[in-house]
Amino acid sequence: MATAAIIGCAGYSGQETLDRVLAHPELEVVALGSDSLAGEPAAALDLRLNGHLPAFVPNDEALAAGADVVFLCLSHERAAAVEPPPGAVVVDLSGAHRLADAELYPAWYGFEHPRPETLAAWSYAIPELFPAEGPLVANPGCYATAALLALAPLVDVIEPASVVVDAKSGVSGAGRELKPSSHASFVLENLAPYKVGAHQHAPEIGAALGFPICFVPHLLPVRRGLLATCYAQATTDGLRARLEDAYASSPVVRVLPEGVVPELARVQHTDAAEVALFEDRSTGRAIVVCAIDNLGKGAAGQAVQNANMALGLEQAHGLRLNGVLV
Repeated sequence: MATAAIIGCAGYSGQETLDRVLAHPELEVVALGSDSLAGEPAAALDLRLNGHLPAFVPNDEALAAGADVVFLCLSHERAAAVEPPPGAVVVDLSGAHRLADAELYPAWYGFEHPRPETLAAWSYAIPELFPAEGPLVANPGCYATAALLALAPLVDVIEPASVVVDAKSGVSGAGRELKPSSHASFVLENLAPYKVGAHQHAPEIGAALGFPICFVPHLLPVRRGLLATCYAQATTDGLRARLEDAYASSPVVRVLPEGVVPELARVQHTDAAEVALFEDRSTGRAIVVCAIDNLGKGAAGQAVQNANMALGLEQAHGLRLNGVLV
């Protein structure tokens, strides 16, 4: 059994990662890191976590526990300062290592990167598109994952200047920390764009595609789930074949039959992704829609998938992919 440590386990992405590791046939939890819960039993996070799990320890202690794989579920700035343990696979769920250019961090993330010389060692990895090329893995953002699953297979046959990504996510995408914009009185019965033209996932989408894109996120009055509708002018036919070829062997990404639309309800609480292609009758523009769970394929599910591949394990181990949700 390979061993796993989860750093920052008390947040949403940490909890979701733990849940998948517990369902994993080849990973064993050896350290649960949380500065706020240090010294508490695992049940302090959720009463359903029984006594076989280790108690919480400070994040630095969990990082030094000697685990084979470390999941960093920390804030962007905190994760940027972490020195990866030697010999471990490290999957960073924050944005601390997603941008190769350290000069972009002040504008997009609000801090100077403390370890700019290390950024080149991190692989930005979506397994179906860009498999990790080493033990240090930068897990993509949730919006970026959905947009890239929709657009990356088509990058050579769309006009860059025509690309627009309109995306909507559940409130859990904002994390567990309390803030006015995640209060029920703001979220419920409401739909609002935010960080218009300035969201931190825009530069990572642009870097992966090779050109900048227009991206506007919105906050949905639901707990979880993300849907990205991507518009682009195609320069050739055969877009469906490109998408189907890209995901033909994927256990995670489904290209839906013609005329079938992606739905949040089918991907919520799972690590699956749904992709569908349409053509606008009036303009001829291609419309590619992708639905994922922002905490699943958009965070913890993809992190475990990336870890599996880096460790040489079956990529779907621990993931939630089967079943019918009502």
